[in-house]
Amino acid sequence: MTISSLATAGGTLVLALATFASVRSANRSARVAEESLLASVRPLLMPSRLDDPMVKVGFQDEHWVHVPGGTGTIEITDDAVYLTMSLRNAGSGIAVLHGWRLERSDPRGETGRPPLEEFRRLTRDLYIPAGDVYFWQGAIRETDDPDRAFIAEHVGSPERMILDVLYGDQHGGQRAIARFALTPRQTGGYLASLGRQWNVDRPDPR
Repeated sequence: MTISSLATAGGTLVLALATFASVRSANRSARVAEESLLASVRPLLMPSRLDDPMVKVGFQDEHWVHVPGGTGTIEITDDAVYLTMSLRNAGSGIAVLHGWRLERSDPRGETGRPPLEEFRRLTRDLYIPAGDVYFWQGAIRETDDPDRAFIAEHVGSPERMILDVLYGDQHGGQRAIARFALTPRQTGGYLASLGRQWNVDRPDPR
């Protein structure tokens, strides 16, 4: 009777271990499949190249701007401050742009991710197909907005302007923050460059 019980217990243990190994393997396979699916729709925003085509950007008040590849623009009028930047999606999925913020302090040496509550929501979603070029745009219309005063004070100086853009994939996930710099060019306009990327919905790769 004891031998029979031990044999039954041993068989149950072997079955439990086999089931555990099978479940763990299935979970691992599911995670790999999920990561592969996410990678296939993951966007990655970069500045466009200088030889990329010019993009035409329209604002809701019928203000229009032409932005050459690899650059951005800053315009101040009595009605608003208009900001644009030519971007390229180097990822494999559609990029959906959600919001933006202006960094008024010098971020050199800082590695912390900007707070999400500081981002301005875009009045419309902007979509950039994988491997394609499109634009980011922002406008400040309130005369008492501190960002408007900051831009007015610094435009025309040799200092760069730091902008953070919040974006994600077409399913609303995999959000990331890209930090760009608009550096004045001697020939006019601003050269766009990328400083850092932060993941919002998943761990950072650093």
